[in-house]
Amino acid sequence: MPSTLRRAEQSYRERVARVVAAIVADPMAGHRLEDLARLAHFSPFHFHRVYSSIAGETVAATVRRVRLALATRLLEAGGQSVTQVAMAAGYDSPQAFTRAFGQFTGQSPREFQQQMHAAMLAGPGASDAPAVRIVERPAQRVQALRHHGPPSTIPHTQRRLHLHPHLHPDLHDGTAGVTAWLGASFGDPDDAEGFRYYAAAASRQPWPAGGDLETLVLPAGRYALHCLVGPYSRIDAAINTLHARWLPASGYEPDDRPTLEHYLNSPRTATQAELRTDLLIPIRRATMP
Repeated sequence: MPSTLRRAEQSYRERVARVVAAIVADPMAGHRLEDLARLAHFSPFHFHRVYSSIAGETVAATVRRVRLALATRLLEAGGQSVTQVAMAAGYDSPQAFTRAFGQFTGQSPREFQQQMHAAMLAGPGASDAPAVRIVERPAQRVQALRHHGPPSTIPHTQRRLHLHPHLHPDLHDGTAGVTAWLGASFGDPDDAEGFRYYAAAASRQPWPAGGDLETLVLPAGRYALHCLVGPYSRIDAAINTLHARWLPASGYEPDDRPTLEHYLNSPRTATQAELRTDLLIPIRRATMP
């Protein structure tokens, strides 16, 4: 891609990123298209099409997803009823909220809340802790896009990787091309300065060099693997549960390698409830204090 076109594309992405950041910062605001277009320095007439082409979804879909992500955090925290969370997320009725939440997570708000509450009551070492296998992974070379922005906008970066113009035409062939779609988290998501996330793909063929793609080598080592069945919106809660309920009684402690997400299927071919993601926590034998 010529440098002028690359700079123009980067400018578009940065301007759309400002809009996404504004939605994440205040998901309950009105977010009129005219105001968002002005923020991104686009004509209101063209803004919606530009936004959809860059973000991979409409402005309304982004607002809905961010509000539902807020709802999952409120339900996980407890202290509010489903009706209260529905109102806080901008829904006029619990019924409308339940329908939207079910499409987003694959389960009802009440089921989600009860599941989180049961996990909290069980505590570390509980007999119903998540099923985990210990695996050894070899080093893996991947091509990756670094995520910029809050964790709630990570799906945009994953979407960008899947649509990346530098992908070799054959890479979308599951046999000869991409062998794995992954996410790699470095550091604590609550540490804005130290956290890094990459959307990544492994392939049997080299990718074209240049642009915003980076080559990463995911280090070899031992991991605790838990297969999450359900929507991606439950990934953070599942990882937190692994750290809180499985790790303390396991005889292991976290290692400094990245936490990995290995996406085993796709929302394009599976329902939210059928999505399968291997969550891999890097571990080492616990040392005595």
